Amino acid sequence: MRFTGGEPLLSPHVVRAVAHARGLGVADLALTTNGTRLAELAPALRAAGLGRLTLSLDSLDEARFARMTRGGKLGRVLDGLEVARRVGFNEIKLNAVVLRGENDSELESITLFAWSLGLVPRFIEVMPIAEGAKLVPERLVPAREMRERLAHLLLPDEPVRELDRGPAKYVASRSDPRHRVGFITGTTDTYCESCDRLRVSADGMLRPCLASSAGVAVESVSRVEPGEIANLVERAWALKPDGRVFRGCTEPEAARLSMRAIGG
Repeated sequence: MRFTGGEPLLSPHVVRAVAHARGLGVADLALTTNGTRLAELAPALRAAGLGRLTLSLDSLDEARFARMTRGGKLGRVLDGLEVARRVGFNEIKLNAVVLRGENDSELESITLFAWSLGLVPRFIEVMPIAEGAKLVPERLVPAREMRERLAHLLLPDEPVRELDRGPAKYVASRSDPRHRVGFITGTTDTYCESCDRLRVSADGMLRPCLASSAGVAVESVSRVEPGEIANLVERAWALKPDGRVFRGCTEPEAARLSMRAIGG
């Protein structure tokens, strides 16, 4: 189970929600955050049972970071990262959406920064969803090109996915097998055929696809029998795109959606 947003750390209930999920027996709990409130909440989240953390970090340059995040404070995010490392999450990954002419010059520096801390950097193609639709194709840096720019750091192997860990594909470091880099496509390769995620939105919808508004209403799910919950999940699963008829993030309707409403 992954908690995402928008920004999940804005919710006053996030620590209690993590603890509740752990109490239900969820074995693998993860959370994606922009890190703005991480310094104050990381200890409580870890104590509540959160195991894995993904931090959005699009730049290591303070001015560029502020510009890309529309006012974010890099120092505050790095402080949160340090606290998260100190409290001992099982795994921390850094996500960066790569934009041509903006932060594409930082691929190597972000990689080496992450590796220096024992973390996993992941680079994401900008996808034509919501605001991203205004940036593709002019600002798109394909994952293939990212790998070429990092070729001196990475093995020449084909990227491979982790089992049951989402769409990212990883390549190991040339110099240290403990280090690797992940790449997340969505524009050059929509990965719909292998997607294994369902999303529960804050407004009570079970959404099968990040790039579609299709879904199944579950707002009253707490008041139904477990068997009905299973039926709702099956109905939502049947709506998942196949990658051939409907190609996820590249579909025209994706541009009309809000990433802040459903998360990644």
